[in-house]
Amino acid sequence: MKMSDRMEWLRLLPKVDLHLHLDGSVKPETVIELAAAEGIRLPADTPEGLLPYMQVDEPCGSLQAYLGKFEFVGRFLHRPEALERVAFEVVEQAAAHGCRYIEVRFGPQLHRDRGMTPDEVIARVIAGLNQGEVQFGVKANGIACCLRHHGQLDNMEVIEAASRFQGRGIVGVDLAGDEGAYPARLHRELFALARRKALPVTIHAGEAAGADSVYEAIDRLGAARIGHGVRMKEDPAVLELVKERQIPLEMCPVSNIQTRAVSGWAAYPIREYFDQGIPVTINTDNLTVSGTNLTKEYHILTEKFGFTPAEIGKLLLNGLEAGFMEETDKRGLRRHLFKRWPS
Repeated sequence: MKMSDRMEWLRLLPKVDLHLHLDGSVKPETVIELAAAEGIRLPADTPEGLLPYMQVDEPCGSLQAYLGKFEFVGRFLHRPEALERVAFEVVEQAAAHGCRYIEVRFGPQLHRDRGMTPDEVIARVIAGLNQGEVQFGVKANGIACCLRHHGQLDNMEVIEAASRFQGRGIVGVDLAGDEGAYPARLHRELFALARRKALPVTIHAGEAAGADSVYEAIDRLGAARIGHGVRMKEDPAVLELVKERQIPLEMCPVSNIQTRAVSGWAAYPIREYFDQGIPVTINTDNLTVSGTNLTKEYHILTEKFGFTPAEIGKLLLNGLEAGFMEETDKRGLRRHLFKRWPS
């Protein structure tokens, strides 16, 4: 199969993206319009000129350098209409690459400089996702992120707000941010509250910190999924725990290399994890910051790790089964996937 044909085949496959950050997926064109509406002068007036401020260089030095790209965009996401718009556009971008289901994560406390409450932030993001769902046929839910560097009260507000929207567009909660500087153990009480609220939990772990971070996320914070999990192989016992419990990994190949979770593609353990039967899922993390999309992510797997069409099919199914969606939605997507199952 020619590369162009393979890329189109991969683009059309019905895909799932479970690890997709709202503020890392804003289009440069949108930033130009949002800045103009607020009278803010930008360092460039074209999408191409803005990209260096929004997208990481190759290679990126660290997770901290990667996270720095969010600051530039974040200042434009404090108005209700801006949040609604970028949420809609994330669905649009996902639809262009065959996504049938996405979970979009965002930190409600990051968008409150103009006076919105956490509930208002969540409501606006969900409104945008719902509009995108209607227009593009992509089922879209939200995951509310607590931030590692935020205080307990701020994060408790997020959990409480998320619980009020559970079943109305929010399907889970997350812990994101600088994993190395703010270990998950600082947030045990926070996620005990999430469990009492019966909120599904996914935790960023095993990216900037080692296998002990993954263990903490699972054993003490109640993670049903792990965001990234790249470094869990550093402790065979943790690797075995994830394998035994069949805990899905939200791996984001392009981003994982950019943040230096491993030294390079030769050290990236995705084939090892997959071959051991761990439910690996493939995701984008940040469309704009990483300059990626799901077609590109799956193409890398075929080129660098030799994933066959049947194995790609298994990865697609892993993503579907790991989603925090309603079982009725899952059944419909499962039927659609099996019609297109790669063999």
